[in-house]
Amino acid sequence: MKIAIIIERYDISLGGAEWLVYELASALSRLGVDVDILAAQGDSSAANVHFLCQADNSKRMSLASFAKLISNYLRRNHYDIIHSVIPLSFADVYQPPGGSFAETIIRNAASYRNKLVFSYKKATAFTNRRRTEMLWAEKKLCRNPNGPIIAALSNYVKDQFIKHYNLENERISLVPNGVKVDNQVDAETAEKLKTQIIQQLAIESSANPVFFLFGANNFRLKGLNVLTEALAILDKSQTSRTPYLIVAGGGNINKFRSLAEKLNLGKKIVFLGHLPHIQNAMSISDVAVLPTFYDPCSRYILEALAACKPVITTKFNGASDFFVDNRHGKIIDTPENIDALAEAIRYFTDTKNIENASNAIIEDNLKENISIGRTARQLIDVYESILQRKGRQ
Repeated sequence: MKIAIIIERYDISLGGAEWLVYELASALSRLGVDVDILAAQGDSSAANVHFLCQADNSKRMSLASFAKLISNYLRRNHYDIIHSVIPLSFADVYQPPGGSFAETIIRNAASYRNKLVFSYKKATAFTNRRRTEMLWAEKKLCRNPNGPIIAALSNYVKDQFIKHYNLENERISLVPNGVKVDNQVDAETAEKLKTQIIQQLAIESSANPVFFLFGANNFRLKGLNVLTEALAILDKSQTSRTPYLIVAGGGNINKFRSLAEKLNLGKKIVFLGHLPHIQNAMSISDVAVLPTFYDPCSRYILEALAACKPVITTKFNGASDFFVDNRHGKIIDTPENIDALAEAIRYFTDTKNIENASNAIIEDNLKENISIGRTARQLIDVYESILQRKGRQ
């Protein structure tokens, strides 16, 4: 079976969709699938990665131009299945790594908690030409009865396509997201990181801190502001152990550091910036927390579960499909429910609760469901069903 995975730009240093495509292509290859990655631009020396337009890497071409470029290439090169992570109507499979563009617009606006700003962001969403182009392409793709199968990363994404585009169940295949589950921890780097954190937070050797790890780049969308406010609530009350927050990611650090100082949390939160390997920070943390306003299926939360760490997130994160509320972690109904978020954090300041959740993750073998290998096997089933249908036509 020969598969083409289409992505607009391919550079795994960017993370996100690029990293998903990289891990997915690798997992499919291990299962014997012949995979090529087709992109307009990017950076890779891999033999199976083909860049179709490297003339000017600084310019982003329109979706229509990219579709034409891909179509011309496909006329000259045969693939059994065309798998795209951008909305191309001629694809066999459309796997939107960011969920539907319609939901993205709504939830991005919701992350601006001021009602006036929320209304403004929704009203002006269509001034973003690129996003509008993608949204209309996605709508057109869904309206076409012969359009591609939607490979949904989570039930949340599946529900988006039903809600926003009235898509029938037959057009959607639930193929939950997956991650590499055997990432190795560099013990020396992790220990140095722990020492750095303890020094920055001025934690005494006699203290028994609980480290909550927040990992993201878009701090606002992923809920760092509400998380900081929840910690401020706990700072005024007694907890079993003292919670500290470790922030990993390349977001607007100064803005959120100022918020922490304003709430007198300067000695309770440490900002590490971008980390090349989140698993090192994960290994020295007790709980992973992501009170996100929107995430189709957070890789960060899946990586935490794979590391047997309890997690706290919201129902607006498709990764909540993978664990049971109050057994493996906590699911908050909405990120705006700061009191509930504070109570979830309080719950995991109890050592016994952390141990129980970690043990439950192991007992229920969540790691197997989280594996990118499982994702690849499910995708192969989708590919084969498409080929069978093509053979009957």
